[in-house]
Amino acid sequence: MRLQTAVHAVFPPECLCCGAQVETDYAICGPCWLETPFIHGASCDICGVPLPGRGDDRPIRCDECLTFARPWSQGRAVFAYSGNARRLILGLKHGNRAEVARAAAPWMVRAAGPLLGPRTLLVPVPLHRWRLLRRRFNQSALLAHALGRAAGVPVAPRALVRARATQSLDGLGRESRFRTLERAILPAPGHGAVLEGRDVLLVDDVMTTGATFAAATEACFLAGAANVSVIALARVARDT
Repeated sequence: MRLQTAVHAVFPPECLCCGAQVETDYAICGPCWLETPFIHGASCDICGVPLPGRGDDRPIRCDECLTFARPWSQGRAVFAYSGNARRLILGLKHGNRAEVARAAAPWMVRAAGPLLGPRTLLVPVPLHRWRLLRRRFNQSALLAHALGRAAGVPVAPRALVRARATQSLDGLGRESRFRTLERAILPAPGHGAVLEGRDVLLVDDVMTTGATFAAATEACFLAGAANVSVIALARVARDT
């Protein structure tokens, strides 16, 4: 504790968004917090997208999840993917800002809520080995480990594997995303068996159409998972 106090005296904690001085590490200042699009009200029980209204205990579904069947059972997200949330995720993903994952842990615990149980196993969405080599880390694994530590839930970071490299999904439409990811994610040889009979919570940084989560969910069921839910740090709304 004394060491931390001494460090803070020399290097005061800074807001993750704007760099202003804050009281604790891994925090957001008050003004930035108010401008960060946390999902507090109603949201889709399946994909986590924010919906109009205050929300209550009844599960509701967005139009997209009423139209297209999802292979997983429930889904949550912490942010809408815009503004400060987008900047935080881009910093985590491309700016080597691993501290964002640590800051996100309590936010993800609150968002996950009833999806966390005694049989839950956290599984990050995998990167292909060549992309992992270039980036040097998997941001989804950082989030899964941070969530696991905060919630006391085990993590299986090697349970799934990207069986083949795929093109970037940026700019692709819904059908192209699903077609690109078909059977691109599989149970990892020698590690996928850990999923058998478990309640899996898949973890990723951003959900857009849900194609990546769908491919990962199918891989979990192929490995014998009993149930699969998903959580993303941010959800891209249809009008963004």
